[in-house]
Amino acid sequence: MNAEVGEKRASEPRQFATTRWSLILSAANSENGEQKARTALDELCRTYWRPIFSFVCRRGYSMEDAQDLTQDFFVKILEGNWLQHADRNRGRFRSLLLKSLENFLVNAAERTHTRKRGGDVEFVSWDDWMAEAPSQLSISPHAADSLPPERLFDLRWAVTVVEQALRRLREECESKGRRRLFHALSSHLTAERDEVSYANLSAALGIAESAVTKQLHNMRLRYRSLLRDEVAHTVADPAEVEDEIRYLCAALAAGTE
Repeated sequence: MNAEVGEKRASEPRQFATTRWSLILSAANSENGEQKARTALDELCRTYWRPIFSFVCRRGYSMEDAQDLTQDFFVKILEGNWLQHADRNRGRFRSLLLKSLENFLVNAAERTHTRKRGGDVEFVSWDDWMAEAPSQLSISPHAADSLPPERLFDLRWAVTVVEQALRRLREECESKGRRRLFHALSSHLTAERDEVSYANLSAALGIAESAVTKQLHNMRLRYRSLLRDEVAHTVADPAEVEDEIRYLCAALAAGTE
C-alpha cells in the first residue's frame, strides 16, 4: 500500500456499490435484510480478527486469555444487539470496532471468570484461526513491542487490508494461468521505478522488458482497485475511502519499516 492508491484517476469508475459495512448500517434499525447484514458482519469479523487479538495481547493479557477474550468479544458482537447500536455517524468499521473492544475490555477480568469463549458457543475454532497463512508483511519487532495498543490495532488492520487485496489479486492471476507472473511481480507493486530491475525480471520470466513493464503496470492498477474495494467494505460513505487509505498508509509506514 502507498499514498498513490488514494489518488483519484479520471479513468477510474466512481461507483460505490453496497458494501458489507454499509449493508450492516442500513439494516441496523430495520428487520429487512437483517440476515444479510449479520452474514456481512460475520465476514468482516472473520477477516479482521488479527487486529482484535493483537490489541488484547498488547493490553497485557496472556495469549490464552487473549484467545478467550477475542472469541468472547466476537460472540458478543454477533449474537447481541450490536447491529441496533451501530452508529452510521461514526462510519468506519475499524473505529467502531475498536471502541466496542475497548468498552468490552473494561470489565474483562470479571468476564473471563464468568464465561470462557462465549460459554458453549465458539465463533470459530481457534486452531482454524491460527492455522491461517502468516502475515506476508513484516511488522518490525520494535513496533510490535512498543506501539500503543490502539496504534498496533491500526497497523494490524492495515496489514490485513493489504493482504486481502493481494490474496484476491493472486487468485485472479491464478485463475488466468498467471501464477508465476504474480509471484515474480507482486513484490514490486508499490516499488519506485528506479527500485525495479526490469532486466532481471525479463530474464526470470523469459519475456521482453517492454512486456514486463506493461504487465507490472496493469497489475499495479488492478491491485490499487482491489485495495480500494477492500477499504470501501469498511466505510459507510465513499467520501471516506481516500482518507481511510491515507490513514492506513501512515499506519503501515510507522510499523513495517
